[in-house]
Order: sequence, then C-alpha cells, then structure tokens
Amino acid sequence: MTSSSLNNRSIVIIGGTTGLGLSAAKAFLREGASVIAVGRNPESVAHANEAFEAISPDQGKALAGDAIHPQTAKAAIQTCLDNFDSFHGLYHVAGGSGRRFGDGPLHEITEEGIDKTLNLNLKSLILSNRAAVQAFLKRDTAGTVLNMGSVLGYSPSPRYFSTHVYAAAKAAIIGFTKSTAAYYADKNIRLNVIAPALVETPMAQRAAQDETIQAFVKSKQPLDGGRIGSPEDLDGLATYLLSEESRFVTGQVIAVDGGWTVSEGQY
Repeated sequence: MTSSSLNNRSIVIIGGTTGLGLSAAKAFLREGASVIAVGRNPESVAHANEAFEAISPDQGKALAGDAIHPQTAKAAIQTCLDNFDSFHGLYHVAGGSGRRFGDGPLHEITEEGIDKTLNLNLKSLILSNRAAVQAFLKRDTAGTVLNMGSVLGYSPSPRYFSTHVYAAAKAAIIGFTKSTAAYYADKNIRLNVIAPALVETPMAQRAAQDETIQAFVKSKQPLDGGRIGSPEDLDGLATYLLSEESRFVTGQVIAVDGGWTVSEGQY
C-alpha cells in the first residue's frame, strides 16, 4: 500500500462521524482522499469536522443526516460533487444494534424491533447504494461501494450475540452486495463487504463492558492476544477496497475478525 493510495479520490461515508466510520474517514484523509462524512448526531458532526480540519484542511467535511432518509445519501453525494467535482466511492457504515427496540431471540422479537433494526441496518444501506450507483451511471464513470457487514451474518454466536433480526439484516447485505456486484460489473462499478467481529465502538459497549463476554471474546477472537477489535483494524482493508489497487475485486465478503470465524470460543 502506497502512502497516497487514495490520492485524488472523493469518498462519501454514511455513518462517518463516530466509531468505525470516523476512523475510516481520518484514515482516508491521511491517504490523500477528499471525504464527505454523514452522521446523525450534531455533536459528533462537529467533532468530526474538527478532526478533519486538523488532518487535511478543506478536504474533509461532516454533515448531519439520518441514513434511513432517502435524500440523505443523495445530498451527501451531491455535496461531494459540488465541493470536489468528483465522486469515486461510497462507504456505508451506518447501522447498529436493534436490541433497545426489541430485537433479540426470535421468540422475543417485537414488531418495532423488526422494523427499526431492518431500517437501520438494511434499508439505509440499500438507499445509499442506490444513490451511489445512480450517480455513477448518470456520470458514466466507474465507482466502488463498500458495505459494512458483520460476522454474525454467517457465523452466529448464540449465547452472547442473539439479535436475530440484526443477523438477518447483515446476511441480507451479503446477498444484496453480491447480486448488485454481478449486475454492475460490466460498468466497472464494484461492490464489496467488510465483515468485522466484535470491535470497540459506541454500539459495542454492552459487550465490551461485560467481563463474561470479554473472557469469551479472548478465545473467540484469539489473534493479537485475544482482544476486542479496534476501528483502526478495519481501515487498511477499507482503504484498499476503495482504491484503484482493488480494481479487479468485486462481490467479495472479507472478514476482519481476529479469528472469530475459525475459532470455537470457550464459555
């Protein structure tokens, strides 16, 4: 990876003002990209703008917007075009646990849990991907989309991570991304998925602060001493998949999981 692998590339990050998205935005700026990041919380947007200004003045901008609104991604992409006269890639990070709405084991799931979890994790992603592909097609350019999945979409952990609608949404992201990658490959529009295991983010606080779950993760994610992942663990792969270095890669699901999918984990 060169030190400027995203030079002259303009990227929109949906969910880019906290956690995984903010870490990626800062990494992309350091790699030479121009970045538009979208987040729901005005405080996180302000914090992101301060961070962007410190790294690369005028090349990063954070906006307030809700990923489940159809116009949010469209507006972010238009802002990218207006500010940088280009749009090369979309990174959809927005999503999260629906546990507080009623997601959980199937026999306990509420209707609100179903609707809000699917909207947050799947509908928002479809909307942003649609906006990106429409922009690429309208301008007749190549482009790349990177979607945030989860190992729970195909590698369940029933004792501690039993949010079944969330798992369904993350599994659907895989099918959706592979299907669209196949359809748009001849247009040089690439779509891929990163699937992390447990990573230290605001969404993961329940698990990160539970000593029993931490002990389980030590054997379920045994790499590097058996630890919870950090947002920075994903940045190198995200940079690669949004750069020209991955120009022959599409329709792939790549785990960044500390060994989750190849380890049993000890209770």
